[in-house]
Amino acid sequence: MTDLQIPSKAVICEVAPRDGFQAEHDWIPTETKIEIIRKLARTGIQSMEITSFVHPKAIPQLKDAEEVVTRTQDLTNIKFRALVPNARGAQRAIDVGIKKLKLMLSATDSHSLSNANATVEEAQNALEPIIALAEKHGVTVGGSISVAFGCPYEGIVPVDRLAVILDRYTKMGIQEVSLADTTGMANPRQVYSYLGRLTEQFPAMTFSMHLHNTRGMAFANAVAALQQGVIHFDSSIAGLGGCPYAPGASGNIASEDLVHGFEEMGIETEIDLAKMIDAAKEVQQLLGKTDSSSYMLQAGPCSMLSPKPEGQVKLG
Repeated sequence: MTDLQIPSKAVICEVAPRDGFQAEHDWIPTETKIEIIRKLARTGIQSMEITSFVHPKAIPQLKDAEEVVTRTQDLTNIKFRALVPNARGAQRAIDVGIKKLKLMLSATDSHSLSNANATVEEAQNALEPIIALAEKHGVTVGGSISVAFGCPYEGIVPVDRLAVILDRYTKMGIQEVSLADTTGMANPRQVYSYLGRLTEQFPAMTFSMHLHNTRGMAFANAVAALQQGVIHFDSSIAGLGGCPYAPGASGNIASEDLVHGFEEMGIETEIDLAKMIDAAKEVQQLLGKTDSSSYMLQAGPCSMLSPKPEGQVKLG
């Protein structure tokens, strides 16, 4: 029997400080945000989406973006990136030392109009000033496509639509793009098929997966992506997160679940699972959470065995 053909390592980007925090209705004090970021830094995580430089009226939870970034500059072991919606947000991020920007773009006009008040074409045109600004300051830019596999307003997104967006991204000089299953509508066969087509059509593009676990399919979709050679994944501690502009969207796949699953499959992540689980528990306490979609917080890792029963088992 042929073994499953998958990469030997994966790179996980922690997105709770942006995606997770923005979904919380109650204000998270800046001190608490920084405490959580520092806890995550001790797990071995190497990449983090630390915040988004959106207008405070759009997402009040992230109005302290500058302070959060400024007060975590000493965490030099982590590569920080920030989501930016426009040139103004990009300038704010650059001014406080962010070296990697992530762009916002939807796959469908319906979601784009809800999220950015513009069609996909209009929204992608508006990204050009951000790219020019980043180039001027020597800052890296990565693209993204939200609702890449399924839109809550339009249903399944054709792969041809993604190809059109990626072609434009390529012409804009973007070499990295995150494909986001924002509402958890993707399935493994679709992910495998789409990535097969897209990696063949855009061989120079580095793809990453941003998987929400709305319908419990995120890890299966991650494995399908691995089979197509994708090694970059986003996840969120304790499964925090959700898109305010996508009805029914729940949190990302839990970081501790993704790390556990990959490690069980022999895929190296360089993240300490025990520290990640402890951090997830602490984050839940700090945010006053009583439930979670995290399997590690419910059942623990496979290595956590129960004591053997005493005596002999009587049959009959």
